[in-house]
Amino acid sequence: MEVIKADVLGYCFGVRRAVDAANEALESKNNSQSVYSLGPLIHNPTVLNTLLSKGLQILNTENISSIEENALVVIRAHGTSPEILNALEKKGARIVDATCPRVHSSQNLAAKAGEQGIPVIIAGDRNHGEVTGIAAFAGKNVIVIETVEEAQALEEMEEALFLSQTTFSMELFTRMKEILSKKITRLQVVSSICPATRERQEALRKLEGRADGILVIGGKESANTRRLFETAASICSKTALIEDEKEIPEDFFGLKRVALTAGASTPDSVIEKVELRLKEGV
Repeated sequence: MEVIKADVLGYCFGVRRAVDAANEALESKNNSQSVYSLGPLIHNPTVLNTLLSKGLQILNTENISSIEENALVVIRAHGTSPEILNALEKKGARIVDATCPRVHSSQNLAAKAGEQGIPVIIAGDRNHGEVTGIAAFAGKNVIVIETVEEAQALEEMEEALFLSQTTFSMELFTRMKEILSKKITRLQVVSSICPATRERQEALRKLEGRADGILVIGGKESANTRRLFETAASICSKTALIEDEKEIPEDFFGLKRVALTAGASTPDSVIEKVELRLKEGV
């Protein structure tokens, strides 16, 4: 069997930075300290289980009051809200901020717009941690849209700031921008989509017609991995989303050529194991 890998796949800068920060916190803690991540650090079960085995604990926003003073709390790449950061500081937690720099930039832009009374429109999954965090920085005058239909339904306004989730579809963001530009007199558009997401999408599209099947490797809860899977399914009729080599569908072993791509939270080690398993056969 021939295995073709996308030119760009796997870990992005922000995720690698967050994982490194968690590992450093676990290595530097003293015997009495606990190390938490605010929510699952990464949407990849393999990596997360490894960190949990080293002592990382997952902290939910609802139980911040239960953490001990001087605990180390890693803020994941998605970031969080000002209210949560204040609550952690009041508990005496030591914050390790691994928020992706691009998310930080969006948070700062949203906060500035909110202070100036400018409405903030965010394109993204309204239940995603990154989006809820940016929205919290914007204040009350914020709107989250997920679809073209929701963009079309917005009322006309004089001014607004238009941002997006870093893993949002560039194509969809562009379509929304075109719609909003006709409804909003002064529309400030900031393309906050991470290049890593776009690069993985473009590299995947280059594989069209070159393989009998495509395997997308990554956590099933990962937004950018799910979008990779949607793209893969649009260019190849035989596509599967797997988290590790154990999940490779049996019928893929009978194919002559299989293409691989992986989400931004997928480590090289997992990709290598999938490739090796394919080459070994059933």
